[in-house]
Order: sequence, then structure tokens, then C-alpha cells
Amino acid sequence: MKKTLLPGLLAAALLSLTLPSCGPSATEGDDDIATTTLPPLPAAPDTTKGAKQPEQMRELNSVNATEDIKKMQPQM
Repeated sequence: MKKTLLPGLLAAALLSLTLPSCGPSATEGDDDIATTTLPPLPAAPDTTKGAKQPEQMRELNSVNATEDIKKMQPQM
């Protein structure tokens, strides 16, 4: 009995998971839904405070990263 119980439970679980997915989808009967367009997104805020961005991005390496970190830290 123990040898057939586990495969039987597994088969029942798989069958119960697959049966609801075989039915008609919920989107087939939803033709009467009114759709409206979304409002436009607001413009992105200016986080640079008017500062001019560099023309070329600097190379990402340890020397440039160390310099940037030192600039971000408060001076003592």
C-alpha cells in the first residue's frame, strides 16, 4: 500500500494543478471592459541642479572610483 500511495498522491496533485489551466481563459469573456489611456508621465526632475554634464563618461576603474569617493566624502 505504501508503494502506491506516494505515486497516487503525486498523480492527483499534478492532475489537480493541470485541470484548472485547461478551462477557458478569463480574458475571452472580458470584451465589455472599458479601456482608457493612461495620463502622461511627468518630466524627470533635474538632479544635477543645472551643472553641465561631461561630454564623455570617464572610464570605470579603481583610480577614478577612488577619486569620486574622495570627492563625495565631507572634508575634515
